Amino acid sequence: MQSTVFVDPRSLAAAFDQVPEPRRAASVVYPLSAMLAMTVAALLANHGSVLAIAEWGARQEASLLGALGFVDGRTPCQSTLHRLFRQLDGQALAATLTRCFAPQALPASGEAAQGVAIDGKAQRGRLRFAAGDGVVHALSAFCHDAGIILAHEPIAAGPDKAEAELTVAPALLARLDWHGRVLTGDALFCQTALCEQVVAAGGDYLLLVKANQGTLYRDIQLLFEPSSPALPLLDRRVAHTLETGHGRSRERRELIASTDLTDYLDWPGARQVFRLERTWREREQTKRALHYGITSLAPDRADAARLLALRRGHWTIENRLHRHKDVNFGEDASLIHIGQGPTVMALLRDAALTLLHAAGIRRIAPRLRAHSQHPEQAVALVVGPLPNGA
Repeated sequence: MQSTVFVDPRSLAAAFDQVPEPRRAASVVYPLSAMLAMTVAALLANHGSVLAIAEWGARQEASLLGALGFVDGRTPCQSTLHRLFRQLDGQALAATLTRCFAPQALPASGEAAQGVAIDGKAQRGRLRFAAGDGVVHALSAFCHDAGIILAHEPIAAGPDKAEAELTVAPALLARLDWHGRVLTGDALFCQTALCEQVVAAGGDYLLLVKANQGTLYRDIQLLFEPSSPALPLLDRRVAHTLETGHGRSRERRELIASTDLTDYLDWPGARQVFRLERTWREREQTKRALHYGITSLAPDRADAARLLALRRGHWTIENRLHRHKDVNFGEDASLIHIGQGPTVMALLRDAALTLLHAAGIRRIAPRLRAHSQHPEQAVALVVGPLPNGA
């Protein structure tokens, strides 16, 4: 006989009590926090659709259901879950999860600045039901090292991907405490207003620069690729890495950092610029990619090697967030498309993945399969105190 599982006040399940109730009091049968906690536990037990989540809940023992908040052992059906998710305030749920997870991930005093990647993601299963092609449905902030989703900002449907992401970026950045943190992102987010917002909030940024900032791009390009070879850099610091794998025999990255433009550039908080070159062998051919970037980190806080590590760390948002949500949680295959349903399910997938990463779990698929056989472990993650990694 399994022992009773108790809800810790520092748990995700307890945090769900802060989500506003969208239903009329007379129509409430199941507690809102219990329904959200059950959904996350079912996701952790490898049940990704709303139907599978409802069926999972109906099979669980009374002790587990009681811990989740179902005191009489009854759980909601698929239709009840769908109705709730359609009505729930996605912005309020996102704010609750930010309050729950983000404060736990602040770097300790004296530690190197913590990388926070931002990037947009579409839920492709929704595209057949909406106008537009390739629209991004959410913008996320992801901690490089801890693997924690710090904030998630839903995006209303719109025809232009870049405009949609930039529209909600200020709200996403405003959700976070930026002290001791570095914003990393693609060239889309290299905007004076966003850089100024992060610096004013006590943070830093490290961003690529492309043609969307034509003058800045040309200035950095001219610094590193001068028309006259007789103009060497006064400040030139280099770092490089060499890796194998991913179908490539070798991949070399070289970053050159310089402060030569610091006094010249009219850009908020700019302290260094850099040139990043990647070369690799693929199918017996040598390939090359060249990028330029800018950062508010001074050389005494981030040398060339640290800049290279932060830029490399940015891709954790693809490898440890977007990929897992699609491959292991089936987000791209989800056909939920009505009301707040898609946003709510995306946020609950974020919560499940954050719990796994915070617990130090890197191999997600095997752990989901294990939880499917041992549901008490999934429930313990939801009702227990947040793991030390969070």
